[in-house]
Amino acid sequence: MKTNMAERSKTAETGSDIGIDEIITGNLSKYTAVPPGYYGQPRKGHLIFDACFESGNLGRVDHITEFEFDLFIRPDTCNPRFRVWFNFTVENVKESQRVIFNIVNFSKTKSLYRDGMAPMVKSTSRPKWQRLPPKNVYYYRCPDHRKNYVMSFAFCFDREDDVYQFAYCYPYTYTRLQHYLDNLQKRNMDYFFRELLGLSVQQRQLDLLTITNPVNLRPGAEEKVVFITARVHPGETPSSFVCQGIIDFLVSPHPIAKVLRDHLVFKIAPMLNPDGVYLGNYRCSLMGFDLNRHWVDPSPWAHPTLHGVKQLIVQMYNNPSSTSFNRDAVKAGTGRRFLGGLLDDTSYCYTLEVSFYSYIVGGTTSAVPYTEEAYMKLGRNVARTFLDYYRLNTISERPLAPITTTWREKASSYRCAYHRGAGNNQAVSKPEKRTQASLKEHTHSS
Repeated sequence: MKTNMAERSKTAETGSDIGIDEIITGNLSKYTAVPPGYYGQPRKGHLIFDACFESGNLGRVDHITEFEFDLFIRPDTCNPRFRVWFNFTVENVKESQRVIFNIVNFSKTKSLYRDGMAPMVKSTSRPKWQRLPPKNVYYYRCPDHRKNYVMSFAFCFDREDDVYQFAYCYPYTYTRLQHYLDNLQKRNMDYFFRELLGLSVQQRQLDLLTITNPVNLRPGAEEKVVFITARVHPGETPSSFVCQGIIDFLVSPHPIAKVLRDHLVFKIAPMLNPDGVYLGNYRCSLMGFDLNRHWVDPSPWAHPTLHGVKQLIVQMYNNPSSTSFNRDAVKAGTGRRFLGGLLDDTSYCYTLEVSFYSYIVGGTTSAVPYTEEAYMKLGRNVARTFLDYYRLNTISERPLAPITTTWREKASSYRCAYHRGAGNNQAVSKPEKRTQASLKEHTHSS
């Protein structure tokens, strides 16, 4: 064991000269981790790693011993600064095989892994994600890896025929979103509209949803608009679950949802960075940009999704005003800073930050880990708060207007006349009052 540790240390020192993370440029594809010097066909227990799938991320595996493996996160595409998200599978295991995985090249020093968070795991026979026991997870600064922060976790494979998958947090892929939106469209709800606001660099859809009573979209109708965006940072998957919870509630038959649709127009862009999500990046787009730093002057070719959303908001509201909100230079170019400055004092801009790990029960100090359902319940509760926010509690429910068979053909002219151009659309309607919210994770402590 001492020899192996010495060899690993020597490798790390060599790597530090050339920048070991810089040579990781792609995901592993069915990579078999065999002992050094081993030749021949892989045996059962020679683990096979794979991350060549949607939202996958694992760039390199070093076989240390038959019980221990060093794993390297692939940096975000075109940006080696960010190495946080991981998502990979392991197969060809032996029953009762015990291993330690060391993820050795995190780019962040602070992590909720220090505070009880644990990686997610599922397998083919148990497809529901669950957290590893926190007692099996260690986060520490390792002298064998240039004093990088390392997260180690112990795991015992119990079924030889299973493929196991590990991830930083609950994955929520671009394809999952598309299936979800497709199913909503099939329900033919007259208060739900989906349209293509633009395309990403890799030609993925930037969806825009409008949820409201159709009478609010007639020409001349006063519009109070709530604009919600999510997933500007691809690794911040909880925002997609919260956003889905918001959408689920707003399209539901719940009496509060009906009141909200009667009095408000909800516009939702549920995935601002579809390329980054698809590629398994943590913070950046395909071209290595942190999109939440480019709101001020987004490029139609380098940041087309951001450009499309900004154009829509600017077209909806074309009277810029000044604000003293959040003049911190570090936040220059962020959504809340830019939009807070764009909108006047009748409008408000919020960022909802959600932990990757847990929440505290009121009146206690106990942390309760989030589940997928808990994130979506949080979204449903966020949607309900608009009833209080707009003081609609005492307003009686307004019945939906009769819908003619030709109403859907007229819907686009009733709403915003979108002109499809090079990767974006423009809107000409101008609501009276607006609220913009973005959903992201609690990134400064996770």
